[in-house]
Amino acid sequence: VKSMVYETEAGLCLVVVNGSRQVSETKLKNALGAQWLRLAEAETVDREFGAPLGSLGPLGVKVPVLVDAAVPLMPAMVCGANREGFHCRHVVYGRDFSADRVLDLVEVVAGDPCPRCGAPLKIVRGIEVGHIFKLGTKYSRALKATFLDREGKEQLLVMGCYGIGVGRTVAAAIEQHHDQQGIIFPWAIAPFKVVLLGLDSKNEEVTAFGDRLYRQLRERGLETLYDDRDERPGIKFKDADLIGAPLRITVGRKGFARGVIEVRERRTGAQEEIPVDDLEKLWRLIERLRDDDQSLSPV
Repeated sequence: VKSMVYETEAGLCLVVVNGSRQVSETKLKNALGAQWLRLAEAETVDREFGAPLGSLGPLGVKVPVLVDAAVPLMPAMVCGANREGFHCRHVVYGRDFSADRVLDLVEVVAGDPCPRCGAPLKIVRGIEVGHIFKLGTKYSRALKATFLDREGKEQLLVMGCYGIGVGRTVAAAIEQHHDQQGIIFPWAIAPFKVVLLGLDSKNEEVTAFGDRLYRQLRERGLETLYDDRDERPGIKFKDADLIGAPLRITVGRKGFARGVIEVRERRTGAQEEIPVDDLEKLWRLIERLRDDDQSLSPV
């Protein structure tokens, strides 16, 4: 087993768990009803226990001892002897030491039995997007928010609240919509619907067309990021993919000389050339992309 010293506003306590498991500080904090909780510093441990970290054990200590529920089931164990460099073998719970409280104190791992059905647990990653808080009667008491029960007696409302984290919603969307190049924003939540790349800032004709197209996109209500930096095309392409706008429009000298601009869908990678004198084709493409985007749901 391993023994860990925690400090709270009420003082120190020793927590004992199986050496292969990690203490769940949330469970420990809730069990203690503590306002704050932290691992004790090495100096504090040495001063209070007379032994350094790594040589601690539950034998003969004078602080409250909390053990995980699995510890009493162990037939024998090895623990620190509270003396630097020494450990005790064949230690038995109930014979050599006891605990002030026996609780579930460890973090769950894959394979642990489900507390409801007993089946092995499977660990999967997730993002907490929404929160539900039970407020109890704290605010209803202050607001005198009451109701009449079946007996006609006045009772305080039990309140709760629900909130959605905007930042976490975006994180959840990115978690599910990305590739090796970067973000693939669904149209519905994309901060920029279009990234407009101007590839030849020194060509007045190309720059003038890019400026005009940028104004037209904005006039149609399309949030557009106009990248007119004096950078290499490759850098601009990489940055556009990383940002993840659903549509990329490229205005370059070579394409403009042929009378076309290049349009690329971020999600599918499909590319199409649009004649500069037939922008109605571009507007129809944008309408289709907006209406047919199959990844509108961010989570």
